[in-house]
This record gives sequence, C-alpha cells and structure tokens, in this order.
Amino acid sequence: MSTRTLIRGGLVVTAADEVHADVLIEDGRVAALAAHGSDAAAGWTADRTVDATDRYVIPGGVDVHTHMELPFGGTSASDTFETGTRAAAWGGTTTVVDFAVQSAGHTLREGLDAWYAKADGVCAIDYAFHMILSDVNAHTLKEMDRLVQEGISSFKLFMAYPGVFYSDDGQILRAMQRSAENGGLIMMHAENGIAIDVLVEQALARGETDPRYHGEVRKALLEAEATHRAIQLARVAGSPLYVVHVSAQEAVAELAAARDMGLPVFGETCPQYLFLSTDNLAEPGFEGAKYVCSTPLRPKEHQAALWRGLRTNDLQVVSTDHCPFCFTGQKDLGRGDFSKIPNGLPGVENRMDLLHQAVVDGHISRRRWIEIACATPARMFGLYPQKGTIAPGADADVVVYDPHATQVLSAETHHMNVDYSAYEGRTVTGRVETVLSRGEPVIDRREYVGRAGHGVFIPRSTCQYLN
Repeated sequence: MSTRTLIRGGLVVTAADEVHADVLIEDGRVAALAAHGSDAAAGWTADRTVDATDRYVIPGGVDVHTHMELPFGGTSASDTFETGTRAAAWGGTTTVVDFAVQSAGHTLREGLDAWYAKADGVCAIDYAFHMILSDVNAHTLKEMDRLVQEGISSFKLFMAYPGVFYSDDGQILRAMQRSAENGGLIMMHAENGIAIDVLVEQALARGETDPRYHGEVRKALLEAEATHRAIQLARVAGSPLYVVHVSAQEAVAELAAARDMGLPVFGETCPQYLFLSTDNLAEPGFEGAKYVCSTPLRPKEHQAALWRGLRTNDLQVVSTDHCPFCFTGQKDLGRGDFSKIPNGLPGVENRMDLLHQAVVDGHISRRRWIEIACATPARMFGLYPQKGTIAPGADADVVVYDPHATQVLSAETHHMNVDYSAYEGRTVTGRVETVLSRGEPVIDRREYVGRAGHGVFIPRSTCQYLN
C-alpha cells in the first residue's frame, strides 16, 4: 500500500537552505520538494495533508549520544529504550545513537548483542549503536573490524573511571591504530581519571562530601590535559578523533589548536554545558545531585567559549549524553559521598527546543541549529543523507516546528522516565508540533500516536565528515 503525505506551506530549514516549500512524502521517504504555490506543488495529491503555515519544517533531530538502560554505579539509567525513544520523539529527535557496552572480561559481541536485545521491538524511532570498549586486547581489536562491517562504525574509549571503563594510553593507541585501518571513528571521554581519583579521595578525607565537590575535583585542566593527550595519540596512530561532551574552555582551545593544524579532530558539547553551570551543582541541600554528570558542569564563564566554538565550527555537534537517574532512589545513593552519585542528566527531550532558544537568543543561526543537531551528527556517524536532511530520497524523518509557541520545561510535563527536569521552570520559545518517522506520524499536533517497535536498527557507514 503506497501512502503519500504532503506537508504544505512551511519554511523548510536544513543545514544548507531555508526555502518556502511543500514537501511530498511517499512510502516513508521524501519524494520531492517544490516552491509553495508553484505549478508543481499545486498538482500534488496525498492521502494526508499537514498544514505547516507559519511553521518550520525541519529534519528530525539526530542525537548521537544517549545512554538508555545504562548500568552505572550500582543502578541503571531510568529510561528504557521504549520510554527514552518516545521522549526523544516528543522533543523532535527521530534518530538516536546509543552506546552498547563491552564489560571487562567479555567480548564486544556479547555487549553488542545485549544492547540489540534491549532495543529490539520497543523503540518509537530509529536507532543505531556505538560500541564502548572497556577491555582493549588482541581479540577485541579483531572484533572492531567485524563491527565496522556490521554498521557499528564508532568506538568509545574512556580516560576516566579507573576500574570501570578506563583504558590506558597503550590500549587507546592500539584501538586508534586499528580504527585508522578499518575506518572506525574513536570517541573519547577525555578526563584524567587517575588524577581525578586522587582529588576525590583527598576531598572526601577533608569532609567535602556535597555534590558541588564533584565539579571541583574534576578540574577543567584535567579535561584539557586529557583532550591534548588524546589528540597526540590520534596523531601518532593516524586516526580521526571525536571528543565527547566537551565542557571547558581550555579543552575547546586544545581542539581549536588541533583543527588549526588541519587535523581530523572533532568535538561535541551538550545543552547542559551551554545552559547550566556550577551554580546548579551548588544548589542547597542535596539538590545539586540532580546536576552531577561527567564531564561536570563548569562555571558560567565557560559557556561563551562553547558558543563561540559552535559558531566557528571548532565544535561540530550538540548531543545530550542523555543518562537519567531519578533524584529519589538513584541520585540519593550519594548522600554523604558525592563520588557515589550516579553520573548523568536527562535531556533527550529538551535538546532541539533549547537549541532553538539559542537561535532566538542570537547565539546561532537557524541553519546552524539544524547543522549541529541533525546534519553534522548524521554525517559524522555515517547516517547521511538517509538521516539529517530533507531531500529527495532521504528518510521522511520530518518535524513541523512552531517557532512562536512558548513552553515551560518541567518534570510535570516531560515524557522522560525521570522524576526531575534539569531545566525546571525554564521558559523556551519554540515547540514541536508534529513528528514523522519514515513518513509515519509519531507526534500528531501535540498528541503521541507512535508505537513501540516502529523504530528500527540502522547500520551506519563510516564517518562522512572527513570527505
């Protein structure tokens, strides 16, 4: 059964263009675009017509950094693939790339299969996987080649969390050398975890146990040092490098210096670093625990460097690092010891709206909004032009967005499976109205009409941003 949907009268915004156009969708893909009111558009008929007058028509968001059901610190992230992908759709995101985890002592295949099983048949939107390497050895290096062929073309390593995810410089170099050969992209959590553990131990010994000390021990200089080291190791290996959740101006400077040398080094930041700060970590009582994540929130003055990095393309992508833990029953595991607070914030539902607010505030342009939230993440991780744009042949992942509506972000109204909002009470301008995933409505005029299992696994090609 062929189905045709016509989106009429909107301003189509992609990373490359802004054009008043009607969009014709057929069998789950974008079939054509034509100027609104043109003879071509006037002749189109469809089973379903969406009126997008005074609205933006944008590609569905691509969030390449989420952690659904991630085991961490004796508990697990509170969003399942079902609840998390539904919340993503509410926020205008139509593709997530989550992290499958290799546990130390196990193979990559075992970790990947466990994540396939978690996501299979329950996702509201399409999904893909990166692979976390926790145990780099001769066997897992060989497995990397097979995963790239299977469409798992990126691998995350940690310079932080000794005893959990940590890899030493030799393991990192070996993984980078392997990815230089097989086309994979190394993603790096760049913080000097060995030094941080010393500072944690010393802080706790002094009786500094409150959430704000989480930010004080995870020093910006230790993020910058690790970023610098990762860049040099990638240079030695001849591999590209993608640094995740960049939060500190000193780390941005390291990326900028590498890019000025023409190195294939890329950086991602997250809404929490653009909109929140150590002021949140220092909220009275135990409230600061809500904002414990790693890399940590920084003093407000770092935000200007992050916005500048996004404008100059020294930072290319904004992802969420969505890793929610409930305040009651999870975050409070760290009462009396900040090092036991599970690390992570909820945000998969808020990213597109917060970045539209950044357009309203003059930090970025409309096209840059789509570039950092849709097109570049898709290109960086081998999903473009199937995802990340509105063009003939692309998947019909399309959002009708009302740029004039205002909304108040709140745990009372969000759809993430977590008992607080990191942005509680914040008013933003702009709101998702209708969301299509491969041509099928998921959100229809602010009503959820999607279903668990609509989302499918998308194998990825290698990084297209290098070409």
